[in-house]
Amino acid sequence: MSEKKYKIGVLPGDGVGPEIIVEGLKVLDAASKKTGVKYELINYDFGGDRYLKTGEVLPDSAIQEFKKLDAIYLGAVGHPDVKAGILEKELLLRIRFELEQYVNLRPVVLYPGVWTPIKDKEPKDIDFLVVRENTEGIYCGIGGAFKKGTNDEVATQLDVNTYKGVERCIRYAFELAKKRNRRKKLTLVDKANVLTYAGGLWQRVFAEVGEKYQDIEQDHAYVDATCMWFVKNPEWFDVLVTNNIFGDIITDLGAMIQGGLGAAAGGNINPEGVSMFEPIHGSAPKYTGKNVINPIATIAAGAMMMDVLGEEETSSLIDSAIRKVLSSGKIKSMSAGKMGYSTTEVGDLIAKEI
Repeated sequence: MSEKKYKIGVLPGDGVGPEIIVEGLKVLDAASKKTGVKYELINYDFGGDRYLKTGEVLPDSAIQEFKKLDAIYLGAVGHPDVKAGILEKELLLRIRFELEQYVNLRPVVLYPGVWTPIKDKEPKDIDFLVVRENTEGIYCGIGGAFKKGTNDEVATQLDVNTYKGVERCIRYAFELAKKRNRRKKLTLVDKANVLTYAGGLWQRVFAEVGEKYQDIEQDHAYVDATCMWFVKNPEWFDVLVTNNIFGDIITDLGAMIQGGLGAAAGGNINPEGVSMFEPIHGSAPKYTGKNVINPIATIAAGAMMMDVLGEEETSSLIDSAIRKVLSSGKIKSMSAGKMGYSTTEVGDLIAKEI
């Protein structure tokens, strides 16, 4: 246990975000009281409602405040009355880019008692991590349009990959495979047979960094084949590393084989700075205020946050409680409105288990 008192920024966000973040904090409180971890919560109202009132998404002063935090705990972003892309780019992506959260970490874990659409697969078969580069690639937004709106329109979007960005992401993935000590295997996912320049950089850096990790099995798969193996043989994987766009796509497939978005947590990691943790599902406006959304992904994101902060005992307590509640069979489904319990009751079950 650390003697430090952590400063955690809380961004409930939009839609069901405030409902699920309350449950995440409830469980975090139960676990931290048991382990003696101390923290201070700083609440922020950034999101769709604030934008509609003020026209402001995220002031520069907020970024400076965020840099003084130890972590950020996020609910969900997305408002039906705000044009798609505004909040995602000016809130989520801006935080990721300006706080140098260069790794997106996505555990793909089938919890006991959770149904998967993949026939004959068990929790031991679906248990891997995807390390996605998080601040480069197509998401840099470099490109443009020429003769827009005509039959001669040309649209470009550049996939930007730097040696620095690729190297630090791959090195993080190797270290994760080493720490995880499960199968000690790292798979590079790319499309280097077509994207020869970017793919070539990733492959060269993977081989270069891999020289220092001879105890880690080093594997390679094209992204289209990876999608097939996720469905057919998910047990092959331990840790995967890939670029921004491919990681974005394959982690949604990963969420489905682990039983749905209700179980899928994610971390935006700056190993040397401030990281942000969230469920990967959206704000689900149609469920707002109904107390039926599944909070488990948010609760699991809280466990990730504690783990990255170095509070492994607190993280393990939360993870074990999630597993015990799900293995009990009490929760009938991971889908909103079909759990057999309300959002609040699921949070209570997990907190009580702790």
